[in-house]
Amino acid sequence: MNQIFPQTAPGAVDDAIYLPRRQVAALCWRKHKGRKEVLLITSRDTGRWVVPKGWPIEGLTDAQSALQEAWEEAGVRADADKARFIGCFAYDKALRDGRSLPVEANLYKVRLRDDEVRDRFPEARERRRMWVTPRRAAKMVIEPDLQDILRRF
Repeated sequence: MNQIFPQTAPGAVDDAIYLPRRQVAALCWRKHKGRKEVLLITSRDTGRWVVPKGWPIEGLTDAQSALQEAWEEAGVRADADKARFIGCFAYDKALRDGRSLPVEANLYKVRLRDDEVRDRFPEARERRRMWVTPRRAAKMVIEPDLQDILRRF
């Protein structure tokens, strides 16, 4: 007897697109006038406030990939050896075809000095940056897991 499994049945939906994908993200922070501040950037598509994030880069560790994204998206030039895993957050990435893709992002915190943030970087004309307290950042981002991490930070 031949069994037809849902993933192989004619006209079946490819469930692989609905499985969570993994990204890496950077929580860049500094001490300014005695208090912690985190760096948020705007997304290119919706303009909402986010942390730098992207797909892991082949040949790099997750922390190195997260810091590469922080460079491209926020102008951060920091040593990935300083980055420490701080947690994960989930979100739905909007796709061009209107669907969304569940993503889980591994978040790495990195403390920055003033000379590690540049004004000229690859996506400077496509994004805005803002330094805010972690509490304010938690109110600005929409991802509940990231909000929790920021409240505890």
